[in-house]
Amino acid sequence: MDPVIIVGAGPVGLTLALALARQEVPSVVLDEGPGKDDPRPARTVVLREDTAALLERLTGVAVGDHGVRWTGWRSVRRRQVLNEITFDEGDPTAPLHLAQHVLTGALRAAVAHEPLVEVAADSRLDSIEQERSGVSARTRGPKGTWWRGSYLVGCDGPRSTVRKLQDIRFPGRTAVERHAVAALRVELPWEGQALLHRMPPWRSSGPSAGEVTARPLPDGVWRLDWLLPPGKDLVTPDILVARIRETLAGWTDGTTPAYDLLDTGVHTVHHRLARRWRAGRVFLAGDAAHLLGALGTQGLDEGLRDADNLAWKLAPAWHHGHHEALLDSYQAERRAVVAARLRAADQLLPVLRGGGALRHYVPGAARGHDALLTDGHLGRGSVGAPGTYADSPLTPRHLEAEIPVDTPFGSPVADVRVTAEDGSFVQLRDRLGRGALLVVLIAPGTGVWDRKHWVSAGVMPRLAAAVAALPHPAELLVAEDYPGAPAHSVLLVRPDGHLVTALSGVRPADLYAAAEATLGGAVQEEKEEKEEENEEKAEAEAGSGAR
Repeated sequence: MDPVIIVGAGPVGLTLALALARQEVPSVVLDEGPGKDDPRPARTVVLREDTAALLERLTGVAVGDHGVRWTGWRSVRRRQVLNEITFDEGDPTAPLHLAQHVLTGALRAAVAHEPLVEVAADSRLDSIEQERSGVSARTRGPKGTWWRGSYLVGCDGPRSTVRKLQDIRFPGRTAVERHAVAALRVELPWEGQALLHRMPPWRSSGPSAGEVTARPLPDGVWRLDWLLPPGKDLVTPDILVARIRETLAGWTDGTTPAYDLLDTGVHTVHHRLARRWRAGRVFLAGDAAHLLGALGTQGLDEGLRDADNLAWKLAPAWHHGHHEALLDSYQAERRAVVAARLRAADQLLPVLRGGGALRHYVPGAARGHDALLTDGHLGRGSVGAPGTYADSPLTPRHLEAEIPVDTPFGSPVADVRVTAEDGSFVQLRDRLGRGALLVVLIAPGTGVWDRKHWVSAGVMPRLAAAVAALPHPAELLVAEDYPGAPAHSVLLVRPDGHLVTALSGVRPADLYAAAEATLGGAVQEEKEEKEEENEEKAEAEAGSGAR
């Protein structure tokens, strides 16, 4: 079987390659560049809990050691503190902030030690040809050649060549926000704490809409973002330095502290969404499929979720042949989630940036603005929170034993401690991304006993037999507890960590039906039934006409 061709060696493409390798699927990454990335301290990423955990699983590197987990968040309007949030030390829900070139470097290092991944540097995509059995891609440049693959995934950014070659439209809005950006080493009064300052009292004329964000990085470095007014006014070095000095002086009682300017830039935010994310054996992911980022949201976070979602669906198709319903669900799930976030941001932008009637959305204008902006920056609410797959075509239907737990179906599971099949204690998220479904029995008290004493007692033999009979490889885990789950309930978790269902007790028939639906079997069955009905109807109409 030919490898998966991944176009683009940014964080999304490299993450996808590693996620596929974890499931024993080979890939070749076509890198337009020389195979390394120049340091850009002002180009940073904010990772949420689930995406940081994903990267740590794939790279084997404690990503948090290369960035800063915020100790808190403060929102200020003029001189008034509107909101202050403190994160406890080690709190995994605290956003993680790090330079993008550091993240890409960790991914490249992991790829270099992965025999199932080949990186072809200086390889610019020129054309794509699809057939029933695979896809071919031609590259130009010093190493121009034809590459043969089973599938091809475009992770090649906003100007995606893959998207253009497949003639996929990319509608949306241009320059919804612009920010002047600077990375500088300086001592600020709020060590480790991110700050959003709106309408600062020292605001002067010039390219500023009265909003500045400060986010900490390692080694005393900070990234500062100033929201620019609409238009294309040039941000000169002199203007930016004046803005830096004015802002630092305003935060330190009128005296500009010593600082070391490391990097600057202008960040323009676009909102776009590809019409299709799949064209036969070709898929889009990351910025090639969507652009978002207004109101503090993070587009790379969604791109990493694209890679995680697609990898576990490509794996069974690569190993066992086409799983059409499963592959189709990638677009259905991921596009719906990103579209919802874009809609929320587009609806709120005129209100937050144009001074509209916010009281129709949130009582209290200033605090309402603050709450919505905080949601974007901290990954909460309709603007910032990662989406769920509750309406996915893979969602199982009509399970008699289904019960609610604190995690909504289709949402990422809580990272509880579980006992693995070898008797070791691990975190639930450590077992993700291997291509297997996870079946978790909630059994209070098992944690204090050796596994040999309970593995053959109670419901375990019956559950183990049910797991062995599932239509896809599955791993049986045992947890002392899970938020909102009663004793002896059984959870089914997808390879990407989203909860499929929770069942009251060991119900083999329901467990099998849920697993089958998760793999697209139920969708395929419904599709075949509908096609059969249409054929019967057509035959009946033809017979009626003949008479």
